[in-house]
Amino acid sequence: MTRWLTPDELRAWLKLAGVMLKLQPALDSQLQRDSELTHFEYLCLAMLSEDEDRTLRMSRLAARTNASLSRLSHVVSKLEKRGFVERTPCPDSRRVTLCHLTDDGWKHLVQAAPGHVETVRSLVFDGLAPEDVAALERVAAHVVERIEQSSLDSRT
Repeated sequence: MTRWLTPDELRAWLKLAGVMLKLQPALDSQLQRDSELTHFEYLCLAMLSEDEDRTLRMSRLAARTNASLSRLSHVVSKLEKRGFVERTPCPDSRRVTLCHLTDDGWKHLVQAAPGHVETVRSLVFDGLAPEDVAALERVAAHVVERIEQSSLDSRT
């Protein structure tokens, strides 16, 4: 039997669907215009920049960017061609590939970050109270967790 959405759930769902459909293109547009990066490319560079050595295992980078390894590999290849990252075998395990943010990638990220952060602040956080930010984090974490669990369940 279908569990139809309640009126409150439907209104919330339509708002969330609007966020999903409109936020990504808005972020991509700003980053493409200002930095010639997609939002996902920016996210990859940003996650690498947060590591002390600016280096992560590809599997760890995939987890931090919420991406499949195949999607990440494709994007990292594009970033590699631009000189922003480099891949190397892990010295501890031949089965593991490391991804490193190059100096050129770091410089490009540093130039891109202010415009991106301002766009995120403007589109998402301006006008939200601290408790709204906490609620947004809690709800988003719940949804991501449910998606990841569903993905795991479908593999077994």
